[in-house]
Amino acid sequence: MSWLTRGSVAREVFLLQLVLVILLVAAALLALVVQARRNTMTDARHRTVAAAQSFAHAPGIVEALNSDNPTKRLQPLAEEARKASGVDALIVYKLDGITLTHSDTSQLGKHVIGPYAEAAGGKSFTRTFDGALGRSVISAAPVKDSSGNVVAIVSAPVTVEKVESSVNQQVPLFLASAAGALALSAGGTGLVSRRLRRQTHGLGPAEMTRMYEHHDAVLHAVREGVLIIGRDERLLLANDEARRLLDLPPDAEGRPVTDVGLDAGTAGFLTSDRLATDEVHLAGERLLALNKRSTTPFGGHPGSVVTLRDTTELRSLSGRAEVARERLKLLYDAGTQVGTTLDVVRTAEELARVAAPRFADVVTVELLDPVLRGEEPTGTSTEMRRTAISGLTERHPLYPVGELIRFRPGTPMALSAEGGRSTLEPELASAGRWQAQDPERARRILEYGIHSLAVVPVQARGVVLGLVDFWRAEGSPAFDEEDLSFAEELVSRAAVCIDNARRYTREHAMAVTLQRNLMPRGLPQQDALEVASRYLPAQAGVGGDWFDVIPLPGARVALVVGDVVGHGLHAAATMGRLRIAVHNFSALDLSPDELLSNLDELVARIDAQDESPEGAGPGITGATCLYLVYDSVSGKAAVATAGHLPPAVVHPDGSVELWRPPVSPPLGLGAGLPFETAQLTLPENSRLVLYTDGLIENRERDLDAGFDALCAALAGGRRTPEALCAGVIEELLPDKPADDVALLVAGTLRLDPSRVAEWDVPRDPAAVGPVRRACARALSEWGLDHLTFGTELILSELITNAVRYGAEPLHVRLLHTGTLVCEVSDGSSTSPYLRRAEDTDEGGRGLYLVAQYAEHWGTRYSPRGKTIWTSQSYGLEVTPAADESADDVLSKWDDLEP
Repeated sequence: MSWLTRGSVAREVFLLQLVLVILLVAAALLALVVQARRNTMTDARHRTVAAAQSFAHAPGIVEALNSDNPTKRLQPLAEEARKASGVDALIVYKLDGITLTHSDTSQLGKHVIGPYAEAAGGKSFTRTFDGALGRSVISAAPVKDSSGNVVAIVSAPVTVEKVESSVNQQVPLFLASAAGALALSAGGTGLVSRRLRRQTHGLGPAEMTRMYEHHDAVLHAVREGVLIIGRDERLLLANDEARRLLDLPPDAEGRPVTDVGLDAGTAGFLTSDRLATDEVHLAGERLLALNKRSTTPFGGHPGSVVTLRDTTELRSLSGRAEVARERLKLLYDAGTQVGTTLDVVRTAEELARVAAPRFADVVTVELLDPVLRGEEPTGTSTEMRRTAISGLTERHPLYPVGELIRFRPGTPMALSAEGGRSTLEPELASAGRWQAQDPERARRILEYGIHSLAVVPVQARGVVLGLVDFWRAEGSPAFDEEDLSFAEELVSRAAVCIDNARRYTREHAMAVTLQRNLMPRGLPQQDALEVASRYLPAQAGVGGDWFDVIPLPGARVALVVGDVVGHGLHAAATMGRLRIAVHNFSALDLSPDELLSNLDELVARIDAQDESPEGAGPGITGATCLYLVYDSVSGKAAVATAGHLPPAVVHPDGSVELWRPPVSPPLGLGAGLPFETAQLTLPENSRLVLYTDGLIENRERDLDAGFDALCAALAGGRRTPEALCAGVIEELLPDKPADDVALLVAGTLRLDPSRVAEWDVPRDPAAVGPVRRACARALSEWGLDHLTFGTELILSELITNAVRYGAEPLHVRLLHTGTLVCEVSDGSSTSPYLRRAEDTDEGGRGLYLVAQYAEHWGTRYSPRGKTIWTSQSYGLEVTPAADESADDVLSKWDDLEP
């Protein structure tokens, strides 16, 4: 049964018909057997009686019995009659029981005992008995003579099996007929099954039952109305909920939709071909949401199904839920759109834009002036500057952006600023304390249509930074307490961004100030190079890129460019430390490799000293520096680099090459590795270009591409350093670079050979006089006669000291540049120093005299020895002081102390 119930309705019908057919065939077979057995016995009686009587009354039977040999005459006749009648035997007995005829000839003449008394009495009879051949039937008939006396008996036996053989021949035909009937039944069942499957869409009994249960539930249980409308626009089905919602009459099903009492709009929608989802219709006092779909894809009869639900009670709740959803979305948008930059004004503008018009029709933001400058507000103040407005036309009556507003005591703005609490004015027309601020402006604001105000203080860490005013105009409801609570949440999130921007502004201003003070405020005067420079801070703020131009004695200039990793105060301070260190080392007139070695050692020592268990911050390690010295007399440039990018050289013909000195690690990472100096002789009017990596490297361009772009920007016709600087910046940098950039372009100049005088001096005290006279002639040719006395004195002292304490070769050189430079070189590395000689000292006064007559003096070293140099200004005539006689001067003139 479980297998049956899992089948379809067609299968159940087929199996039921099969069982019925089998039962009918079985019953028919049983009836046939019973009837056949009954008919067989009747036929056997009739057959034996007929055979016995027919043979007993046959003509000539009495004559044959009375003949001399009755067996001979009767036996052939009996056999012929037996075969014709279909009995087993046709036996003729005399009254004494002697067999005259028999189908078995061995029985002839034998005496047979049987129930023949009734036949001997002249009556025929039929008996049934079970013999050796099975159940048999025998009939006997008397043979009478002409006088009516019984002279013999004729018996005709036949077995029932013989009679049944004819009946059995009918059984196959009967079974074939039953099979045909069964086949017809199966075929009919198949057709019915196919029809049922098409009508039930292949659903089985369980599905049909479940469908009926669902149908019943839809009609009576669900709380959503369901209507099914046919293609003739008649209502085919309406469940209980639909009847209740639409107030349908009891006999609505089967009637046209337009005739069931619906309003024209709803009836027109139901009969149209238009599909809909949650379309709202008014049915009486109910607000219904209707969904309509076509039934055509799911059946053979076009129509539509409509579902209805009552949304009247949910209308107000959904409205409040929508408002809550919009406000949550507004808070989310504020989190992503407010504070995108660390700029106070920009953050205030973003806050105003995100809140208007989604929450208020107009939003204004006022901030304290110290906040705009990045400072920490001290105390409470009702004087604020309007920073942002959003949601107004150009001709609005509110204070404009940039206006400094002094809020009067008692006004909502003053109360919020002083107490740090939000203030609500639902109806501005009746708010006297708000109108007291500026009655005329308040009147114009009301005429403009603004009618409600909510003031929320911008607070961070308990400090009021400003105010946010939310205004609503005509067409918007007045602010309530719930609106004020949301406004406070919105402003509290934005206040963090404004305070972060204020802190950044303060730090940025400090970093800019620090960097401005640490960077060169102007390029120094010198005659060796024509220099132009650019410094562009990064979008993120000041960084650690720097450059310097340092005049050196001997018509030389040092060019320096460096890069400190990072941005902000630390990078700027680190840059300042390195710049001061380079200035100090350059005062020693060291070669580039020696200067960078000392700078590298200094960085390592500073990093070691700055290390602390708490981690005071990043050190200097990793900063890069390039130091280049250009000599305008020889045109030679010497450069050494500590991990910095190579300088570019633009030749007078416009060609460009990268001058790649030996690679050295950045500062602090040398690990004892030496720095190397590379030298190059540059023709006059060449261009030296020093830069930091921000100029050529960014996210879209790698270093090699940056080098190519730089060379392309530098190549071309002859341009001044200033024009070259401007062109490179314009071609290589975006409007807002991601990294700070330092660029230094220097055009090389050569000192005219006529402004150089030099002599080789033998190591002989007598050689001082000729050199002094030659020096006087040179000064006279240059028009510097007023410097002759002091210059002769300086040269006499320096040459005497070199002859006495130095080593060959001795060389003297005068340079007529911006100042008069005297240089005395020798092969010794012993350096003199200035000291005050006591009265009893025999020496120590010579260098003192040199320092008195020279504006600057110093010593520099070279691989061949040292050079003592002095510098004298052209504007002042150097002579002994008025109160100092020649004897006084000569009394101080003595040997220099080695």
